[in-house]
Amino acid sequence: MSIPEILAAERALAQSSAYRNLSVLERAGVVRRVVASDEFTRFELTEDLTDHHHHLICSVCGQVEDFTLPSGIERTMRRAVSAVSDETGYNAVSHRIDLIGRCPRCA
Repeated sequence: MSIPEILAAERALAQSSAYRNLSVLERAGVVRRVVASDEFTRFELTEDLTDHHHHLICSVCGQVEDFTLPSGIERTMRRAVSAVSDETGYNAVSHRIDLIGRCPRCA
């Protein structure tokens, strides 16, 4: 959800409180930012609290939708991440895929 979506859902919440609380939750590892193509950052629960997923991001309206890869493709991704880690010495702990395009409404 974006800050405007949160504020619309809870009208009594002050905007400054929403920003402050999301900042605290982000530092605590409870939420993470999802950067869309519109002017608003969205926040979601971290994968420690949900299932592993990726995002479809509309480049026109900024809508973000979750999707999961088929298990075979996800295994291939994990192997590719492992290969890159082995080649570079970088200790990658996870991956995410954001597909950017146009949602059905904006297509």
